[in-house]
Amino acid sequence: GTGLIAVGTDLTRWRRADGWGHLLGDCGGGAWIGRAGLEAALRAHDGRDGGSAPLLACAEEQFGPVRGLPGRLYPRTDRPALLASFAPQVAACAPRDPVAAGILRAAARNIAESAAAVCPASGTPEMAFTGGLLKMGDPLLVPLREELAARLPHARQVPAEGDPLHGCVRIANELAARGLTLPGEPSMLYVVPTKGD
Repeated sequence: GTGLIAVGTDLTRWRRADGWGHLLGDCGGGAWIGRAGLEAALRAHDGRDGGSAPLLACAEEQFGPVRGLPGRLYPRTDRPALLASFAPQVAACAPRDPVAAGILRAAARNIAESAAAVCPASGTPEMAFTGGLLKMGDPLLVPLREELAARLPHARQVPAEGDPLHGCVRIANELAARGLTLPGEPSMLYVVPTKGD
């Protein structure tokens, strides 16, 4: 949860992009958006460039006075979830706040970069997206569609057939029934041999 990872295959090998956690990556994910929104709020509090008064108001409504935010945030073990909890506020502010809209455009750019890194370069690959970020609606989805069209004009976006857990169960069931052939990759897909294999 809250992170961002892209996984792709051309049915001969797997590719992965990002998924490095909220400190080193997950660029464009929920925690990334929330952190960027809180940074803009703190910039507004300080009077620095790049600040957002609407995001400052939202941050203080959600977390209390921002002066105490670092002391409440840094010691927590659920930091990514706490940061991600602010991402919907960024989306809510985006229609009237250019700073919030810019954060979501940057998130869309990062998501599209990760998708492009794992997408086969030829043919007509299909791509599906899943996760809570999609609930943000047009403030994120419009720039994401624009970025994807620019970076991956040969790919076709399809609806996800379920969430990641459903995908894992489906792949496991189809592999067990020998109805699916996917490339092996120890960190992405490892099938434990059974008796008779």
